[in-house]
Formats: sequence, C-alpha cells, structure tokens
Amino acid sequence: MQSPQTANEMLQIAARAADAKGGEDLIALNVSEPLPLVDIFLLVTGNSERNVAAIADEIEDQLLEAGHRRVRREGRAESRWVLLDFGDLVVHVFHSEERVYYGLERLWKDCPVVPIELPAPAAGE
Repeated sequence: MQSPQTANEMLQIAARAADAKGGEDLIALNVSEPLPLVDIFLLVTGNSERNVAAIADEIEDQLLEAGHRRVRREGRAESRWVLLDFGDLVVHVFHSEERVYYGLERLWKDCPVVPIELPAPAAGE
C-alpha cells in the first residue's frame, strides 16, 4: 500500500486531467476506513459517452506518465461508467445518467471529502 500522500498526489493529477477534458462535479472521498485497500475514490461526470471516454483516457495517460501503475480498467467499451483502479486511488468516470442512478455519493456519504486543487479558470472563461 502506498502512503496517503501518494494517494493525494495521484488524486490531484487525476482531477487536473479530468478538468482539462471537461469533467464536471468532481468529488473525492476518503474511503480508507471502510475499504482498507483503497484510500480515495474520485467521482467525475462526463456529458456524453465520448466525453466519458476522453476523460478516462486523459486521467489514465496522466497517471501512467507520472509513474503510477494501473491495476485494472472496466467499462471503457461502453463509456457509461469507466472505473480506473490505480490501487490507492480508484476513479469513477460516469455519464451523468449513471452517476444519478448509482448514487455513489449516497452510498459513501459517511466518508470524508478530500479537497481537490484545480487551477483557477483563466479570465474570460
């Protein structure tokens, strides 16, 4: 298991990648108490299957480039809910309808929120 600091660094890389591809409603949850093998879930919404795929691909590319190993990936073919497992960080990229339907925020509502640091939007955006 990696350190919580490493999991947070992975989270920030993934969040910036998701944001760069138009990911919305980013929420990170510390799930280390109920799930001892995972530290953080990152939940992201895309507005179409193409957008979900682009977000997931960018997150995966950025984390791999930073030297993190992917354990598994699921759902890429359908691109309605893509799960990227990087060990201590698990990223869920949802189509908006799936995010509402599965409601992971409700399921994990007792878990603390982890701050996400995104760059400020440029003037005029």
